[in-house]
Amino acid sequence: MAGLLAGAFTESTVIGTASDAIGRLAISAADKTSLTNNIPVAYAVTYLVGTGFIVWFLPNVGPKLMRINLKEEARKLQAKISGSGNEESETLSAFQRLAVRAYRVNRLDLINRSVGELESRPREARVFISRIRREGKIIEPKPDTVVREGDIVAVLTRSELLMARGAEIGTEVNDKELLDFPIEFLDVVITNKSVVGKSIAELAAIEFARGVFLKKLTRTGQAMPFLPETRVERGDLLTLFGAESDVERAAKNLGYADHKTVMTDMIFVGIGIFLGGLVGLLTVVVAGLPLTLTASGGALIMGLVFGWLRAVHPTFGRIPEPAMWVFDTVGLTVFMACVGLAAGPSFFSGLQKSGISLVLVGLVIAVLPHTVAILFGRYVLKMNPVIVLGACSGAGTITAALRAIQEEAQSELPALGYTVPYAIGNIVLTAWGPVLVAMMS
Repeated sequence: MAGLLAGAFTESTVIGTASDAIGRLAISAADKTSLTNNIPVAYAVTYLVGTGFIVWFLPNVGPKLMRINLKEEARKLQAKISGSGNEESETLSAFQRLAVRAYRVNRLDLINRSVGELESRPREARVFISRIRREGKIIEPKPDTVVREGDIVAVLTRSELLMARGAEIGTEVNDKELLDFPIEFLDVVITNKSVVGKSIAELAAIEFARGVFLKKLTRTGQAMPFLPETRVERGDLLTLFGAESDVERAAKNLGYADHKTVMTDMIFVGIGIFLGGLVGLLTVVVAGLPLTLTASGGALIMGLVFGWLRAVHPTFGRIPEPAMWVFDTVGLTVFMACVGLAAGPSFFSGLQKSGISLVLVGLVIAVLPHTVAILFGRYVLKMNPVIVLGACSGAGTITAALRAIQEEAQSELPALGYTVPYAIGNIVLTAWGPVLVAMMS
């Protein structure tokens, strides 16, 4: 499987690591093959969702999320989203929400005022003076820098605000050199304890966030809609936008700058897979009955643990998204297909004995839980319908269903209910598949 990950894995390193460890154990050749195929996939599946699964049950996180007024949040988020358009498109829109323009300051009430004072005046949006040209020289302003008459200022804020009120600053100037400064998009993982639990509005008011805008909030692999009142949690991935120096400063104060790379920390991955295999081989005897997680079950547990370690200490253990996508989709599908192939003979013999009733029972089992969950969430818990549907798609580990719901609702709101059920669903699906097959056979 790892050999398929072009750009992320140059060879079958993960399976090679597992194979080397497994080869030293006194087990049969058939069991070695099974372990080599299943352990990396089981480990990767729970590694992907380990952060969200464990963080949800922390005392200061889970109850806080359960107290959210989802209906009110849905109303406000829907109003925001419906007016902002789709920012997750693969193509780049000709209209950019943020822009920078240059103006010559000639208004008396703006002269001899500090940059910090001028930036705090607009109430409807965040506005920053990124650079100043004074007497032909370009300076990098600080909050206490005083704006003088004749200065040309580079103003960074929302495009619509510049178009509506830019002329109030002064005459717009075409100063390419002033406006030509590096802008960076940077992913930052929240690890700083002092900012965990703060709202986006509270973070924006802190000095280190000056000149920085939030473009995207990702939680357990899913893009989340957000408002100024939205609170960040440990492990959240914030995509920041702004001048390079401002973004780097904010990243140092928020947590860890997750720069894009195609390299995988194979030592971290190999240790996790090896320990998972060892844990799964342990057997505990309870009342004379031997119980074991199996090697795949042990890999599931270590995937959770190492996924959490990656969230808490993101300086190591990186696995690129393309690699995780292959494991989470192709890998899990192949894994379950192998389980299905092994169960094939038993299934058809059971179908011959039970007839079409077996298919009908399977249909009921597939439909009934989701139907009960939707009705219970809607009428008992009084949850927003799109949140309930997102939770059901997560519990069924069907990302395609989430996308279909979002497309039909024309909103990103279903993602609010998707992440935690998806984490639990993946674990149960992978752990109990072999168990159920063993029981039926």
